[in-house]
Amino acid sequence: MSRSFPLVILLLTACEGPGGPGAADGGGPGVGLAPSPETPDLPLAGATVSQQRAFRAGDALFDQLFEAEDGLGPVYVQPSCAACHLRGGRGPGQTRRMAVISTSTGDPVELLPFGALVRPLVTAGAVTPVLPPDGGLPQGAALEVTNRLAAPVFGRAYLEAIADSEIERVAAEQALRADDIRGRVNRVSFVSQGTVDPRFPAHAPGETGLIGRFGVKARLATLDDVVADALQGDLGLTSALRPAELPNPDGLTDDLLPGVDLPDAQLAALVSYTRLLDVPRRPAPDPRGAALFDSVGCAVCHVPSLRTRVDWPTPQLAGIDAPVFTDLLLHDMGAELADGQEEHAAGPRDFRTAPLIGLRYLASYLHDGRASTLREAVLAHGGAGSEAAGTVQRFEALAAEDQDALLAFVGGL
Repeated sequence: MSRSFPLVILLLTACEGPGGPGAADGGGPGVGLAPSPETPDLPLAGATVSQQRAFRAGDALFDQLFEAEDGLGPVYVQPSCAACHLRGGRGPGQTRRMAVISTSTGDPVELLPFGALVRPLVTAGAVTPVLPPDGGLPQGAALEVTNRLAAPVFGRAYLEAIADSEIERVAAEQALRADDIRGRVNRVSFVSQGTVDPRFPAHAPGETGLIGRFGVKARLATLDDVVADALQGDLGLTSALRPAELPNPDGLTDDLLPGVDLPDAQLAALVSYTRLLDVPRRPAPDPRGAALFDSVGCAVCHVPSLRTRVDWPTPQLAGIDAPVFTDLLLHDMGAELADGQEEHAAGPRDFRTAPLIGLRYLASYLHDGRASTLREAVLAHGGAGSEAAGTVQRFEALAAEDQDALLAFVGGL
């Protein structure tokens, strides 16, 4: 499926002349942000002066503490992006999602009136937060409330640049496997408040949407959508891509800043920042750990690299093997990890393979942070009905020193 490029990518890379990165602005790679293995919040390697300038502008806005006069609220989760993604990583903030599920099947049975996201803070005239309902559930139903740790932002530009054909290739290969691993594409719509975004052409026959790449269940397809969705849901900040306030218990349709809250230039700056964040520098991998990672089957879903589009507008990401350690596909992870949430084709048991990027900067693992160590995270993949159960069994069959080598390899990614 072909699609046009979001305007913000074209603006970001328009200064790159035919001589490659830096040719048009004459400066080559910029200076002032020295690479450091202990600093995850860095721009793409070889960033030009103009790219570094865009990175710093977006980074400052990412850290900005928004107030009611800026359009914050009326109900919200955090007042800044960095509150959930400090230095481009995961945490310290998190969100909670809720669902009314069947006690017999675990599937959602009704929609909550103000959405699935818990928004506990109020401002701009709101007095009632969006919280899990207290009673009033249908017979045979229960309330499922699940934590979702904020996803790291670094390295996400690589995910967006991966060619659709690569994701579809991996899905086709997995469909031929003799074990239970069957990754599925989650096709999603790129929609802004009910209106199809004009930047993307009509889908090819038989296709229902773009390939979802972002979010626990791959419910978002582009970084434009990721940023606009988080601004609207987590901060209550509307933008051109999300121009309406979300429903809230007080019925407020606006905040202290009338109309759309975030100007297009600020939205573009935030998206540019996410598109310029590099994969954190990795130490030299232990060949033994990498071989064990492959031999037990981790690499079937956590695919070490996927090829990006040769025509991707950011030169550093065009036509490369992106070191993402994911297939960007949905997998049934069994009942123990189920969260009651449905997002497009993803059901409560379905999760997108998490990219193994910057794990050494994380304090906990899995979508809800239930695992405090990488060993716990691996073992949690082995629940009843999980596609990864066989892989976990092979991991457990390894000698203790081999398990440690595999985990050390993963921990360095």
